[in-house]
Amino acid sequence: MNLKKAPSTLLVIMAFAAVYLIWGSTYFFIEIGVHFIPPMLLGGLRFVTAGIIMLVGTGLKGEKIWNPSVIIHSVISGVLLLFVGNGAVIWAEQYLHSSFVAIFLASAPIWFLVFDKPNWLENFTNKFTLLGVAMGLTGVIALFYEKVTGRDRNQSLLPVLAIFIGNIGWVVGSLYSKYKVKVVAPSVNAAWQILSAGVVFFIAGFADGSIAHVKWKQIPAEGWMALGYLVLFGSVIAYSAYVFLLGARSAAQVSSYAYVNPLVAVLLGVLINKDPLTALQVTGLVVILCSVLFINLARKERAKKQAKTGPQLHSATQCTNKEVHPVCNQSSSA
Repeated sequence: MNLKKAPSTLLVIMAFAAVYLIWGSTYFFIEIGVHFIPPMLLGGLRFVTAGIIMLVGTGLKGEKIWNPSVIIHSVISGVLLLFVGNGAVIWAEQYLHSSFVAIFLASAPIWFLVFDKPNWLENFTNKFTLLGVAMGLTGVIALFYEKVTGRDRNQSLLPVLAIFIGNIGWVVGSLYSKYKVKVVAPSVNAAWQILSAGVVFFIAGFADGSIAHVKWKQIPAEGWMALGYLVLFGSVIAYSAYVFLLGARSAAQVSSYAYVNPLVAVLLGVLINKDPLTALQVTGLVVILCSVLFINLARKERAKKQAKTGPQLHSATQCTNKEVHPVCNQSSSA
């Protein structure tokens, strides 16, 4: 009998550090990058480069990377996840601080429950789930309220609406990937998602004229360094660490990044980028993170029942495919 050797404790710790710190820092580096590089170009360069690296890597490992019937679903989910979802983040961070965006997007687990129609009966018959959704929506409303009545009330609400729509796009893309992509390795699926989203970023950038008018020589080293960080660390290293952890630790343990990432993003934004942080934003973050806690408690309760009654299909809130920023349990983040 061949027994798989357990990974070393040090390797597991390093992988958790990558998922916790790198994914949480991507908001900060997106805010830096978008100051010097147009959003569509930043997204295109990031995801096309990362997608090529990951496709080559998975191919060298012997994975079957060409399967047209599957690739089309990866492309659709990748566009929803990364062009709509992550693209909204990149575009909005021209106008919003990274700390605010991170707090707002921490509510994503709520939308997984709302849009996962096949599991509505299961999801909304649990008291912890209902409490979590109610608290999370309260936190989101509080953030909208601040933008309407606070010191930024004279600014356009369009960036806030953009990240709201982007959050929905991320969730819909994740659920589409879960239910449609069945017979391909997660690493191959993610590579095609990333590459296809990057291509769409380039198409959009040429269509709106932003790429054609780029003055390449005026992009400083700081902008290129932010882009390099997002490609290598945000999209390649952190994703690989996440996939490794899914095989080495329970999904419940790995999903703890959903609590840590927003905190890392807020700390970097406030301490390094001097982002303003209001009392209402802090309250919104606490309320949203508490809502995620209750949603996870509901998940654990369901898992206990499944262990007693036999294996059943997992909810899509437990098995989604993502690449930015992270809020589900089974794949990648931004």
